Formats: sequence, structure tokens, C-alpha cells
Amino acid sequence: MNRFNFINSQGSQSFRFMIIRFFLLFIAVFSISFSNAQSVSIKGRIFDKQSNEALPFVNILVQGTGIGTASDINGLYKLENIQPGLISIEVSSVGYKRIMISDIKVTRARTTDLDIGLERDSKTLDVIEISASAFTKRAESPLSLYTIGASEIERNPGGGRDISKVLQSLPGVAGSVGFRNDIIIRGGAPNENRFYLDGIEVPNINHFATQGSSGGPVGMINVDLIREVEFYSGAFPANRGNALSSVLEFKQKDGNSDHIKFTATVGSSDLGLTMDGPLSDKGNYIFSIRRSYLQLLFKAIGLPFLPTYNDTQVRVKWKFNKKNELLFLGLGAIDDFVLNEDANETELQRYLLANLPVNNQWNYTSGFVFKHYEKNSFYNFIISRNHLNNSAVKYLNNDKSNISNKLLDYQSEEIENKARLEYQATVSDYKISASVNFENVNYSNSTFNRISLPGGISTVDFNSNLEFNKMGFSMQLNRSFFKNQLSVSTGIRFDANDYSSEMADLFDQMSPRISFSYALTDKWNLNANAGIYYQLPSYTVLGYRDNLGVLINKQNGVKYIQCDQVVAGVEYRPGKNSRITLEGFHKQYSDYPFLTNDSISLANLGADFGVIGNAPVISASKGRSKGIEFLLQQKMNKGYYGIFSYTFVNSEFTDKSGEYLPSAWDNKHIISVTGGKKLKRNWEIGAKWRYLGGAPYTPYDLDRSSTILVWDVTQMGLPDYSKLNSERIKSNHQLDVRIDKKYFWRKISFDFYIDIENLYNFQTELQPYLLVKKDASGNNLIDPNDQSKYQTKLLDNTSGNVLPSIGLILEW
Repeated sequence: MNRFNFINSQGSQSFRFMIIRFFLLFIAVFSISFSNAQSVSIKGRIFDKQSNEALPFVNILVQGTGIGTASDINGLYKLENIQPGLISIEVSSVGYKRIMISDIKVTRARTTDLDIGLERDSKTLDVIEISASAFTKRAESPLSLYTIGASEIERNPGGGRDISKVLQSLPGVAGSVGFRNDIIIRGGAPNENRFYLDGIEVPNINHFATQGSSGGPVGMINVDLIREVEFYSGAFPANRGNALSSVLEFKQKDGNSDHIKFTATVGSSDLGLTMDGPLSDKGNYIFSIRRSYLQLLFKAIGLPFLPTYNDTQVRVKWKFNKKNELLFLGLGAIDDFVLNEDANETELQRYLLANLPVNNQWNYTSGFVFKHYEKNSFYNFIISRNHLNNSAVKYLNNDKSNISNKLLDYQSEEIENKARLEYQATVSDYKISASVNFENVNYSNSTFNRISLPGGISTVDFNSNLEFNKMGFSMQLNRSFFKNQLSVSTGIRFDANDYSSEMADLFDQMSPRISFSYALTDKWNLNANAGIYYQLPSYTVLGYRDNLGVLINKQNGVKYIQCDQVVAGVEYRPGKNSRITLEGFHKQYSDYPFLTNDSISLANLGADFGVIGNAPVISASKGRSKGIEFLLQQKMNKGYYGIFSYTFVNSEFTDKSGEYLPSAWDNKHIISVTGGKKLKRNWEIGAKWRYLGGAPYTPYDLDRSSTILVWDVTQMGLPDYSKLNSERIKSNHQLDVRIDKKYFWRKISFDFYIDIENLYNFQTELQPYLLVKKDASGNNLIDPNDQSKYQTKLLDNTSGNVLPSIGLILEW
């Protein structure tokens, strides 16, 4: 049950018209544009990606203009007399691959710093000439790879400057209905994704994270620090392990090299301030802090829960010399969730108050990346630490006066200390990369939880402390053949840990992979990838103990989850800024955790707020997911941009009888259409329409749920797993619209936008809530035909309302 769905059903009407009036007033006051005559500039350094040596005489051209320049003997360049807004540049040099960088934001508030690394190209004069393209392609990942610029994240309609929502415009990506940021890729569970920030792994990128999974209502990474995001939905590089569905690589900006600069933002749910600037001539920094004001809004409109989140992000880069540099980054969040017990007028409010626990959570990730360049190679040495603290408490009727009313008391911590060494070199026509990693894990869990099992009410009561080590090794080799017409990449990865003998042998988790890309012409490519991937079950699974203190899942022989994947497709690039792709995929899961209490696969449990996997399991479930994806994409060109994607996916996992049934992520049809236009006088308008097929759900066990002894503990309907995923919610679709107006003054840049989600007010019908009937005094009614049960009823559960929001971005 999604606690944030309630936002959609109450409260938005009371402030919707206020926001629209404010928007109209703002436009009336600022309809006269200030002078836009002054131009802006971009500067930076062009260098060899492999050796970090400066590249002189490189050509840099602003697309669609006559503006261009060449780098000097030190690799330095400066582009001047550029009009503010979004631009794309092309970079070319003999002996290096031609590249295009699109959607670069330039303003009068600052000179844009952009250092550009070029990759060596061994092709001869008679090979197929590949022109510069706005789309990234790599030998190890020739397909299922998408690059998203910061400007694309910022302007995405309904995205709220949140990368998890922006990803839902891409093929193969499904989201949850309501206020969650679950990333569901090609029919896989949300916990199958991995996130990296400048090469440092971040366990979760959302506030109010679900422990044992991922997702949450609000993104934790501030887009003001992001340069671009690389999203792999398959064909993962060998140096990125422990992922089954996707890998996201966040690449951050350098701080300003000239002066201290500031960016202030007012978003739909938070306030933020970002500061960046130089540290002498060798370093730079960028720092941000944000705080939500959702709790104030929720209280004003009478919601029964009040969430508050805070986050901070810092990045410091220091260049000792041209061969050595050090990067430090930190990311942290504090999330609090309390109940608003005064909001109890409606049945739905009272239901939510009866079920939602009081939750507090904080987490951080910090680390260093040291980079050393040689003549034809470089090393990355990465050390990091991440820490999650998660607690939840619930009392019957929220009455803390009697300890016997306690239903849930949960406290858990996850700490990871990591070290990784990466090496990359070019030897003749070969590109070689290798990595080795080591991790120390500390996990603790104190759980008191009264739960309902098929045999009746049971109490889970244990304390668990767990420490173990993980290790991994990878190699990847890339080479081109037939005058670069065929590109081949082979890789292998090994993973193991000392948690148990079942997972201690590196060769038991041997993960080979191979990719091909064949250029039919300079515009058409055939691409394919096959690989075997492994992922460790969550720490909530590994650290679970029974009431006797036994690590029952270790005793049950829990294993790594295995997923065999094959992807193949064709790509057509009619122009530098456009492409059309068609891909087919097949994923085969084995050794997936199977919940022995409920007799279902963990993949069919769905995802919600709280904890996933804190239960006894065996590695016995199987799954499969297959489908096709179509993409038509136009990057910003002549003021237009757009994406059309369609996905058909069929996702199934086995039940207790070994029969394949639809998984919780089996949405079947996913359609997304996003487009926009830059207008005159710095106006921009965009729209996004999404269609999501109805996901399966399991109906309630009415007989068991209505039992007095059971209901007094659970306070909600319990699923009937003998009818696993036999029902589906209705399909969901909505239209989001965004309007931007930008002002570029002498030293200040200002962006005002209004974002309207679900413009035509589509109402999605979700699984109804199960409630107990009450008399006029609020007492539960007992079933006259069975004195051991309550009378129950179903309460409609709909999600959807017009949700307008305003945003302000000020740079100076």
C-alpha cells in the first residue's frame, strides 16, 4: 500500500487555482523581456582520454552556427559570441574519434567550463566513415545504452528534475503508479539496478528508500551537479557487477574555475542552494543543500502523514599535475516521517493512520577517486563508504501508553567499506580494461514484528549482527575488424564472498559476456550482446535470523541470483541528432529468493515503503522476461526535440508449484511520447504522454483477513497467494505539460517554469483497500454469522489528479 498515493486523491484542488493565478500574474509582470544582446562563452581543455596529454589544433564548432575555434598548443580553447540557451558542439581531430556534445547550457551568469576528452581512432582512410553523433556507443555496450544530459533532465515534463522519472521516457522502463520512483527495467524488480556517482557506487538514489530494494518518492541527487547520465538497460560492462536490470552512471560537473557562483532553486517539493568555484588554479568544488517543504503543504491540506527530507552533496576535484588528480565526493540525506493524527475525518485517513509506521532514515556515501595517467593507459583507485540507518515503529491505534500495543519495532544499519582498482590501456588495436574490488560489509538488524501467517499470529523477535567480505575481478577486451566495420568486445567477471560456502568460490559466479556491432553502412548497424550476470541477495535476506538466533537463510543455502541475458537489435541514424532502434531481449532468472512463509517468489512481493526480504527464503525461484523495444529519438535540433518509445514485455516467475505466472512487474505494454519546442524570446514548451499497462496483483484472502485475532494485528487485507497475481489493475495513462521562460541578464540567469502533471485528470483504479465496517460510535462490527470475524468492505483506491507546480531557478 503506497502511502503517497493519498496525495493524488485529496488536497490538490485547494491549491491548484492558487498556483495557476500566481503563474498568470508572474507572466503579466515579466512579459517584457530584458535585454538579450550580450553573448556568452565556453572555455576548457581538449585532452587525450588515455594519457591526459593536451591535444593542440583540435577543431571545435558550435552546431548550426558559424562559430568555431581550435585548441592552442596547451589544448586550451574558448568559444565566444554565443547566444545564451542550449547549444551543441562538434569536436574533431585527425587520429581521434569525432564527437558531438549536445544540450550544453550556457548563460550570462557564468562562463561555461567544459573539458573534453577524445578517444583514439585507429581507422584507415578506406573504412566506413562514422560522422559525429549526439548518441554514445561503446564496443562493450553497442546497444541498450542511453546518455541523458542535465538539460534533458531539467526540462522533462512531469519529471520534477528527478532522473528516475526522466528514465520513464526511455524504452524498457516502467514506473509505479503513484508517488514512487521505482525503476523497473525489462520486467525486472527495482532492486536489480545499480547506481554510480563519478565511479563511486551509491546504494540508493531516493529519499525514504525501501531497504532491501530501491525506489522512493523523491530523488536524492541534485541535477544542478550533474553533467550527464549514462543508462545501461543491458550489455553491462564487466567492471560493473551485482546488477541484473540496469546500471546508471552519473557524471558530475566541475566547479567553476573563475569565480564563486550560486544557483538557487524552488521546486515542486523542496528548496535548494548550490555553490561552486575555484580552489586556486589546481582545484574546484561544487556543493549543494536542499530541504523539503512537503510537510508544511501536507499539513495545510490535511494529509495524515508528514514527510520531511534533507540532502546535501559535495564534489571537490584537485589536479596535482597533468598525470595525477584526486576527486572527493559526498552525498547524504536525512528523512523523517511522522503521522498527522489530526487528519482522521475520512475512512481513508483513518485507514492510513492505522497502518503507516513512524519512520526515520538517514544515509550517506562518501569516497575518493585517485586517477593516474600513463602514456597509453590510466588507473583509477576508488575507496568509499556508505551507511544506511533505518528505523520504523508502529503501535496499535497509535497508542504508545501500553507496551502490549506495539506491533513493529525495527532498527537496522547497513555499512559498506569498498576499494576498487581499475585499469584501462590501448595496446596496438586492442583496448584492454581490468578491475579488482574488495568490500567489507557490516549489517545489523533488531526486529520485533507481530505478523500473520497461515497458521495464525506469530511474533518475529530477533537481533542480528553480521560481518562478511566480498571480492570481485573483471577483464574486458575490445577490438575492431574488417577496417572497423565489425566491433567485438569480450568480457568476464568473477564474484564471491565469505558469507557462506555456497558463494565462496569465484568460479561459481563466473560471468562471461560478449558484444558485437556490425556497420552495414555509415547509418545502419546490427548490434548484439549475450551475458551471464549475478547479483547478491539483499542484506535483509542474508542477515535474517529466526527467533532462536539462527541465520536461517545461510542454513537454507541462499545463493547469488543468476540472470542469463541475450539482446539483439538494429540501429539507424538518419542524422547527427536522430536515431531509430529496434531491440529484442530475453532474460532467464534462476536461484531467485523464494519466501517460505508465503510460498511466493520475492519478485512477486512487489515493492512498497519499509523493508523487503526480512524473512526466511530459499534460492529456488525461477523467472523469465522477454520483449521488444522500439525507439525514435530526436535530440535538440533547430529548436525541436522528441522521443517516442514502445515496449512490449512479458515477465513471469514461478509459484510454489513451479508454474510460471505473471510477475508483479508484468506491465505488457509501455508507451512514452515526449517532445518540446524552443520558442522565440526564450520560451520553451514541452509535453509527455505515458501509457502503462495494468500490473498484476493478488486479491485479498477475505476469510483470513476478517478474523478478529488477525485484523487486530494487521489492520489491513492479507493477500490470497493461492490466487497469485490473478487480477490486474487498469491501465494508466496521463499527460504532463511544462512551460519555461528564461531571462538572461548581465550577471544573472533566471528560469521560471510551471509543470502540470496529469493535465486531463485521469483516474487510475488501483487495488481497493479492505476495511472493517464500523458502527456510529466507531466500533468494529462483528459478523453475526461468525463471532470470530469482523464485517469487512472494500474502499475504492484511485490515484490521479491534476497536480500543478511552479519552479524557479536563479543563477548568479
